[in-house]
Amino acid sequence: MNKTLITNARIFDGTGREPFEGDLLIEGNRIQSVTRAGELTGATADTTIDAGGRFLMPGMTEGHAHLSFDAFTCTEDLIAPPPEEHTLLTARVAKTLLDHGFTSAYGASEAKLRLGVAVRNEVDAGRLPGPRIRAGSLEITVTGGLGDESRLHNPRNCSNLSNGSSPSMVIDGPEEMRKAVRISCREGCDNIKLDVSGDPFYPDTPADCTTMSLEEIQMAVDTARVFGKRVNAHARSIKSIQNCVIAGVDMIYHAEYSDEKTLDMLEEAKDRVFVAPTIGLFHTMWHEGADHGMPREVTEAMGIGALIEESVKTHTALRKRGIRHLIGGDYGFTWNMQGTQARDLQYFVDYYGYTAAEALVCATRNGGLAMRAQGDLGTLEAGMLADMLLVDGDPLQDLSILADKANLAMVMKDGEIHSSMPSLQTRS
Repeated sequence: MNKTLITNARIFDGTGREPFEGDLLIEGNRIQSVTRAGELTGATADTTIDAGGRFLMPGMTEGHAHLSFDAFTCTEDLIAPPPEEHTLLTARVAKTLLDHGFTSAYGASEAKLRLGVAVRNEVDAGRLPGPRIRAGSLEITVTGGLGDESRLHNPRNCSNLSNGSSPSMVIDGPEEMRKAVRISCREGCDNIKLDVSGDPFYPDTPADCTTMSLEEIQMAVDTARVFGKRVNAHARSIKSIQNCVIAGVDMIYHAEYSDEKTLDMLEEAKDRVFVAPTIGLFHTMWHEGADHGMPREVTEAMGIGALIEESVKTHTALRKRGIRHLIGGDYGFTWNMQGTQARDLQYFVDYYGYTAAEALVCATRNGGLAMRAQGDLGTLEAGMLADMLLVDGDPLQDLSILADKANLAMVMKDGEIHSSMPSLQTRS
């Protein structure tokens, strides 16, 4: 197997340890050794990269990936592309994420059932550039819930997976849930997405209501487990979060509303569950919405300011309780474009009180743990998969450095260099 040696790097290994000057040796697609400067002796490599003192860190994970969402403003935009064009769009977004330092994408859901699956398979086969992908399913919702686009005068045939008339499968009751999950697993999805609560985009189904029953959630989890799959949940309300914890959901998205009981339940499950606050969407709506046809009176009417306040309270408390947060989420709107996910790092500092180093751990180590149960992704340690970034500048001093791909001197995934600056000194 080929060996790659990276020398003269400032290494942030993602474990929580302080950065240090050192060298890193890769064999094949795994890290063979990580040593402090001057400690590596006798190592030979097929390729040697002089980092020139740059910041070496693990690749980042987009924790709430919608690979098939790109520059849309409403559901009609989202479902409009035919499957062929939509597959190409999804592939372009996958490359965009990798170009911007996201070497992994934990799929939340997609606009058509197999979009994430098809692109994942092509990336895994080496025929398309993209991050590691856990492919998300269509969203599964209930009648009247988030994602149910039907009306009596305009049924959308949401249970028909082939016509693309809705980004959701609409079910009622545990048995219909069992079938929806089985179909998603049969078609190759890695993650099953449930819409458990309401949402500010749906005025008749507000964010603080709980639309999906515990019995339906439990059926989804039990069925997914049979196939070895994971379950994601859109859960903003208190009851929805509690029911997700009880049922054993793996990834909880949003989670703005809480009380002491909810926080206690999440803390008790902190070694099992992951949480992605997805603050970026609401930050841009609140502060930049007017530039995209959403003046402040509109976002106020949607309750976005209040949701941000709830998010700050809940996720600051969860940070203190050691919850495994992931960055990313709901990117792909015109006001929240794909490729800008690294902005979440600063939002974690500004809104939730993380330090810059802790925010980077959320993007790297926590993301790796969510992606792979094997525990071999997300840190720069011997035996780990070789996904990493070489950065011009110090993100610990200025996290915005990571929001500009021009500062990525090298993006490596699975031991292979995806992109590098011409000035990077490499010899074979």
